[in-house]
Amino acid sequence: MLDLDSVKKIFKISEFRSHQEEIIVRLLNGENLLVIMPTGMGKSFCFQIPALVFDGMTLVISPLIALMYDQVTALRKLDIDATYINSSLSKEERENRYEAIKNGKYKIVYVTPERFRSIKFRNLIQGRNVSLLAIDEAHCISQWGHDFRPDYSRIAEIRTLLNRPTTIALTATATKQVQSDIIRSMGFEATEVKLFHSGIARSNLYLHVESFVDETLKREAIYEHLKKSSPGPKIVYFNLIEKLQKFSEYLDSKKLEHRMYHGKLPPKERKRIQNQFLTHDSQILLATNAFGMGVDKPNIRLVVHAELPLSLESYYQEIGRAGRDGFNSDCYLFYEESDLAVLMDFIEWQNPDVSFIRRVFEVLAIQSERLSSMEYSDLQAKVVHKNRGDHRLQTVLNLFERYHVTKGELETHNLKLIADRLPPELVSTEILERKRQDSLKRLYEMLMYIKSTNCRREFLYNYFGEPNCSCDHCDICAKNKLTQM
Repeated sequence: MLDLDSVKKIFKISEFRSHQEEIIVRLLNGENLLVIMPTGMGKSFCFQIPALVFDGMTLVISPLIALMYDQVTALRKLDIDATYINSSLSKEERENRYEAIKNGKYKIVYVTPERFRSIKFRNLIQGRNVSLLAIDEAHCISQWGHDFRPDYSRIAEIRTLLNRPTTIALTATATKQVQSDIIRSMGFEATEVKLFHSGIARSNLYLHVESFVDETLKREAIYEHLKKSSPGPKIVYFNLIEKLQKFSEYLDSKKLEHRMYHGKLPPKERKRIQNQFLTHDSQILLATNAFGMGVDKPNIRLVVHAELPLSLESYYQEIGRAGRDGFNSDCYLFYEESDLAVLMDFIEWQNPDVSFIRRVFEVLAIQSERLSSMEYSDLQAKVVHKNRGDHRLQTVLNLFERYHVTKGELETHNLKLIADRLPPELVSTEILERKRQDSLKRLYEMLMYIKSTNCRREFLYNYFGEPNCSCDHCDICAKNKLTQM
């Protein structure tokens, strides 16, 4: 068995950052932990290092297939016995890895929470000695988190299946409400889990907000920042693909080279663009929030939000992709009044009521034999008739997949209805309305952030339960500092 000093040499670590060392030591002593640590501060080391010291296997639950691939690739380069099992594998590849797990291979195995739907995998993993369970992107556990995944709510059941190993949950952001929900959903009492809050501070990120009276002025301002900003990779985030594409046309007219990334591109094209961005140091990427999860590029110098984000959680996750190398980076949020109307529509689309959910379920049941030949537009016409601007159907299809009501995808013509009734969570008016109100509250907090006349960093700290700020790294503090000189 390796000791901690030997493992540090394998990872080529001379000294730990923030709370890393204490976290690792407490895990090795069998304590259960919830770790909140800023993006880019080395959360993965907190479970990868003790994984090599423990006798048994470490199982990492992550929702991010791209991140699994990147982390396993990096571990293998260090000759660490690691693998992942997810939907990107062929049946043969998956079976080979199952057999290897059965035979005692692998110190670290990455899986999505959905993998535990498989009885074969559950039986297989029960036969292994799992010393450590690591839950990455732990905010996905909480139904009030900004990226809830129903399969994450089964962590307590998974822990029992694995004979209750030492457990660590990690995330970059979590309000106090979400922290409590994570601990409860894992099957712990609050006193059974040690909280490590490294803070959300990223002092090298300079925060700016600029408001505009119309779209044209905003577009011109973004262009000027892209053209004049310091060299290095840059990301411009959009809510709507349509606006992203229009801005791309505008940059084309200005002969400013760039790439586009959004959810409607074919998977292979998205992968190609992502790899290009990761391997080049001077690219501009226009993206929706489909880009970024699991992408680790250290030298992004500029992150621009061309439209108002839906929540401070998603905003902070996205600006957290800048400056991971510790050097100064700029984060601009450009706001125009019409952004709010778009986001109000988003909230309505993302929070369909019970009657709409039931209508989609009934249509799928009636069309079950024809689903394999239907296009999205065909199904949409049967549910919302001619209103193509109504995007509630996509939300419901996503919910049905997450709650195991359907299997497969409409786009690949293999969608199937696999449940004969809807789960309670999707037919409870109280639950659905509470989620809608929670979405509205998050949007309100986002508006308060852009309208704040006090330090923006302090606003973020207070929102995430971390008071006190002393900085000149936001536009308001910088202006106040100038007026006092």
